[in-house]
Amino acid sequence: MLADSLFLLLGLVLLIAGGDLLVRGAVRIAERLRLSPMLIGLTVVGMGTSMPELAASVKASLAGSPGIAIGNIVGSNIANALLILGIATLIAPIEVKTRALLRDGGVGILSVLALLAAGATVGLSREIGIAFLIAMVGYIYYAFRQERAEASPSAAQDRAVPKENIDPALVPPDQPGGRLSTAILLFLAGLALIVGGGTVLVNAAIAMAKVLGVTEEIIGLTIVAVGTSFPELVTSAVAAYRKQGDIALGNVLGSNIYNILFIGGVTGAVRPTVVPAGIMAFDLWFLLAVSVVVVLFALSGGRLSRKEGLVLVAGYVAYSAYTVGLF
Repeated sequence: MLADSLFLLLGLVLLIAGGDLLVRGAVRIAERLRLSPMLIGLTVVGMGTSMPELAASVKASLAGSPGIAIGNIVGSNIANALLILGIATLIAPIEVKTRALLRDGGVGILSVLALLAAGATVGLSREIGIAFLIAMVGYIYYAFRQERAEASPSAAQDRAVPKENIDPALVPPDQPGGRLSTAILLFLAGLALIVGGGTVLVNAAIAMAKVLGVTEEIIGLTIVAVGTSFPELVTSAVAAYRKQGDIALGNVLGSNIYNILFIGGVTGAVRPTVVPAGIMAFDLWFLLAVSVVVVLFALSGGRLSRKEGLVLVAGYVAYSAYTVGLF
């Protein structure tokens, strides 16, 4: 048990370190393209911070553990929407752009409905997985075109706002250490750590589930989900502290869309996976309700307040207690 716990911790450390390196490299590349902060949050940062979930879910699916594979996706989304967004809002209230919220929050809700429909019929089959990936590409293209169309000359210059406003260690490409070659090396190093960490983490999680006598769904929904969501927590918390609400909210919304359409899509395409009955019966419906509540909270007054953030965090505490059987 102690050895499994240490390997689980090692896997999480590798995933977090790899995710950090990958995001740093990806953001530098994105700055070359002069993307806006919101779009970086929705795509580059959202995808980068979702890589730990991808590694864990794909590895679990290949290992024949759908409870961990799907539980990680659903649990990570619940943690993102309640715990991570709640903590970010407690740090600083988040101003909301209504049109972007409706676009990205709406796609997030539709993604949950799509996963529910897949789980009730054929599961994450190879065809469903490919369809999810196509939908992911379509979403990114639509979001990119919409931002380009809405950008005025002054707003276009905002695309050059350096990401070091979020993290001073992220150097813009026109300064020393910001070369494209350096960005690519960071990206590849992060990817290697993520793949290795995902393997170690899933093997340890499966072993712990057997020792503790609990289902793999519970391990996936709690320990694995929270662990792989740690990069989103760090990114959103730092963004909120630095008054970059667009990045904080965009990271959470973007990551949740990626988790279902991209990670779920890759998982199904690599190896068709069933959606466990327990997750279908409660957790996915709970995620749907949470996704709707977050959008409604954000629409009320055009911001997420600290009081609403407290409600979100309390909701996650209650959900976790229910999941592990405390009540």
